[in-house]
Amino acid sequence: MCSLHVTDPEAAHRFYTDVLGFETMIAMPEHHVFVIHGRGQDVGLLLEPSDHPVASAYRAGLYAERIPALVVGTDDLDEEMERLTAAGVKFVGERFTDPSGSAVNIDDTCGNIIQIHEASR
Repeated sequence: MCSLHVTDPEAAHRFYTDVLGFETMIAMPEHHVFVIHGRGQDVGLLLEPSDHPVASAYRAGLYAERIPALVVGTDDLDEEMERLTAAGVKFVGERFTDPSGSAVNIDDTCGNIIQIHEASR
C-alpha cells in the first residue's frame, strides 16, 4: 500500500472512485480511512488526511510547484480527456508529449495535481 495526502479523505474518495474510476478496498468514514485501487490492481492507495504539518507542507509544496503527486496510466488519453472534461474536471496546464508518452495534469479537488499519462507505443 502507498498513500496520498489529501485535504479531505471523504471528498477524495468520491473524486477518485466516481470521477477517476478507482475502486474501494476499504471505507471507514467514521475514522476518515479510505483505501482505493485501480481496476485490476492489487496495490492499495490510502487517501491519507494531510493534517500533520510536515505532510501538509509537502502536499502544499508539490501543488504550488505544479508537481504531480500521482501518475495514473491510461490506454487512450484523448478519450480520457473527453470523459474528464464532461465530468467537469479542472485541467492544470496543457497536454504535453515527451519521450515517455503524452500526459495532462488535473486538480483532484483535494490539494493535489494528478497526471494522466498514456505511454508511448
